[in-house]
Parts: sequence; C-alpha cells; structure tokens
Amino acid sequence: MTFIGIDLGTSSVKAVLVDERQRVLATAARELSVSRPAPLWSEQAPADWIVATLDVLRALRDARPGAFRRCAGIGLSGQMHGAVLLDERDEPLRPYILWNDGRAEAECAEIETNEPESRAITGNIAMPGFTAPKLLWVRKHEPDIFRCTRKVLLPKAYLRLVLTGEAIEEMSDASGTLWLDTGGRDWSDRMLAATGLDRRHMPVLVEGAQAAGRMRHAFARDLGFDAPPLFAGGAGDNAAGAVGLGAVAPGSSFLSLGTSGVLWRTTAGFEPRAGSAVHAFCHALPNRWHQMSVHLSAAASLSWWAAISGQSEAALLSELGAGAEQPLPALFTPYLSGERTPHNDPQLRGGFSGLGHETDRPAMTRAVLEGVAFAFRDGKEALEAGASPIGEAMAIGGGARSDLWLSILADVLNLPLKRYRQAEAGAAFGAARLARLACTGEEPDAVCTPPSGEADIFVPHPTRFAAYAQRYAIWRRAAEVGRTLR
Repeated sequence: MTFIGIDLGTSSVKAVLVDERQRVLATAARELSVSRPAPLWSEQAPADWIVATLDVLRALRDARPGAFRRCAGIGLSGQMHGAVLLDERDEPLRPYILWNDGRAEAECAEIETNEPESRAITGNIAMPGFTAPKLLWVRKHEPDIFRCTRKVLLPKAYLRLVLTGEAIEEMSDASGTLWLDTGGRDWSDRMLAATGLDRRHMPVLVEGAQAAGRMRHAFARDLGFDAPPLFAGGAGDNAAGAVGLGAVAPGSSFLSLGTSGVLWRTTAGFEPRAGSAVHAFCHALPNRWHQMSVHLSAAASLSWWAAISGQSEAALLSELGAGAEQPLPALFTPYLSGERTPHNDPQLRGGFSGLGHETDRPAMTRAVLEGVAFAFRDGKEALEAGASPIGEAMAIGGGARSDLWLSILADVLNLPLKRYRQAEAGAAFGAARLARLACTGEEPDAVCTPPSGEADIFVPHPTRFAAYAQRYAIWRRAAEVGRTLR
C-alpha cells in the first residue's frame, strides 16, 4: 500500500509517492505562472492546476509504476486564502485571486464594520489576502460575477472537486478564509453574512485526516490505479508542512523560508493574537491549533533580486561564500507585496538603503538575506509577546537550502535552527501522511513523527547576534520609510 501527497503551491505543483515505511519513492513537480494584470493584483488560471496535477501524477506513475498502481490514498496540500468562484455547473467564473493579492484593503474595514465581533470569532484581523475581503471586492466591482457565484472554494478544494466530484474542505485551510469560527471549528453564519454569503456557498468541512471523497473512476482508470484512491481532507500548505515535520505537539515550531515566510508554533488550544497581526488557525489534526507570523516576500525577495540583477539565485549566493560575517551597511526591506505580521499593510513597500559607491552586488544580495531575517524577527517578537519564547525551530522551504541564509536567520533571531534532509519533501509529504491516516485510522502521533537521521544545526553566535541587534534597530527605522511612500 502506498500514498500520494500533492502540494498545490503558488509557483508549482509538487507530488510525492510514499510507501508504508514513510520512504519517499518518487517526486515530481510542474511549474505554475502568476498573472499580475494590475497593481496589487495576483491571479492564476485554475485550469492550469488541473493540467499540472495530472502531469505530476503521470510522472510518479512513470517513475514507479508498480508502487503507483497500489496507491490507496491521496492527500492534498494547498496555497491558502484565495478564491475560486464557481457557477452552477462548477465552472470558474473568473481567474483565481491569490493569497498575495492586495486589492481588497478597503473591504477589510467593511467586514469588521459589518461584523464587529469578527476578530473574536475568527481569531484574526481582516487582511486583504484572506478570502472573505476578496468576495466583497468582487461583489462591489464585479457584481454580475458575484450574482452568478454558487460556490467559493480554496485551490485544493477545487482540485478535489475536479478529481472526485466532492466539494469538501478541511479546518486548517478554512481558517484562512475569515469565514470560520476558528475556536468552534465550523463555518460562522455571522461572518458569511458579513460578505453576503451563507452556508450554501461553502464546501462541507472535515478534519485533515478524515476521508474526503474518492477519485472519479475515469481519472483512476486513465492514470492506471488498481482502484480509485481515497482522498484525505488534507491541509493548508503550512499545516501540511507541520504534519510532515511532526510539528503536531503543543510548542513545536518551524520556520518556512519559501516564496512567503512563516514562523509557526503549534498550540493546544485556540490562542488568538489578532492585534499584532499574528494568525491563529486550526491545525490539520483535530483538537489542535497553531499561531503563525507571516511574511509575504521571503525567498521571493531573492528571486526578485535575481531577476533585477540578471543572475541566478545560485550565482548570487555563490558570490557571498559560505561564512557568516558581521552585518554590512546596506539594508533591504522585503515588502515587495506589502506585509502581514506585524504591519498588516498591503501598500507597504520595500527597498534598499544605506548604499554607497563601495556597495557592490554581493553586498546588496547579503542585504536581501538580512532584510528577510529582520522581517522574521518582527514576526518572532509578535509571536512571543506575552507568551513563552520559542526555544528552537526546524527549517524548511527552498531558501532553507542555503547554509548562509540559515546562519543569518539563527543569528538575527537568536534561535537554533535544524534542517533535516527528509523535510525537503515538505507539504507534499505531510499531505501523504494525512492520506495514510484517512486510509488506516492510525493515531496521528504515531505517524506524524519528527524527521529521523542527522540534522544540520545552525546555532546563533553571541557576537553576531549582538551586532545584528544593533542593525535591527536601524533597519526598523528604514522600514518605516515604506509607510511614508504610500
């Protein structure tokens, strides 16, 4: 018996094939593109997700045909907060609005006016990236589309609908819509009413390890499965990453250095911290929750700088060498798409400062790495305010492949970081674990264990931490410039 995890991300769809011993037998990925038709807008075509998903499934089949055929279950991980608007035939009415789309800033205030208890119900401040403000924007600016909307789904729920025929979502992803009673783990009628919707527009809710549909026979036959696999509820991308890392016990933490950045802490109960723009969401496993600081441009900042400088990311990093030096004068604020924690400001803009004639490309690259680390420090302070400090964290994401970047992060945050090779499969591996739980009914703590094997450990250096603490104070003043440029 084998299991498949599919991670529908922003830049790609990734999939892993995992056996009963939790060994990754095969991996596959297909890139996705993002459209930015107007300032602050960020969209994708849902049809591209289907093509890419079928491609990665075929790639797994071609790599390990026997193990693929025996697949019993599929778990889904997905990018959060967006909006797929469907008509009465379950066809998308418009392009998908992504999580980092900032057009709905005014609608956030409108939601909190319509429902004054919004933050208490959801545990979160209304942010333009969440799903509910996007629907108010559509209602206001595209009324014909709003009137024709019969269902609103998140990306992985739309993928599930196409592959199974079932409109089902799970708690961790639903937490990012601003329609969930996060403490009660159910849709909130009051929050839905605040955006002119009701439960008829919502998918059925399940927990992440529950059964949530079975693949349509036509797809199963065409792909070559022995029998149609069972789908698990799955998880939002960060919750799936937590399941894959074994970050399921209260207090466990990880740092994700992907396109966006996340510092995560699992909690035993619902612990909202909306005032500091910290997210409080359901975990993908029942009776567990989590908090996150979220940074909209993390590894995306290095990708942006690579495109601007005409170099690959690897080439830029190679110019820096491997050593963690003292901070340099150049500063970078990574607000390319605004920022969530702690600012909640889609209009916030970043940039370089502290440049001189002596500033070269390597110095600016290092400023990008340090600027992202300083943004994470903002988020760490928001998470720890009035709560216990984070003792250590596991590191995942594409940016975490850089030893230098993790060394800088450890020094800036004064936080030991551990990087496991097994964690490279990320959210897709966590989704495969949820598929296994849905099929076998095992206890989550027995399956969702931390990575085994040796870890690369990045320990903060006291002298560099002190130097970075001084630079952080200067960086925060530079970051305020982004507010004045609105």
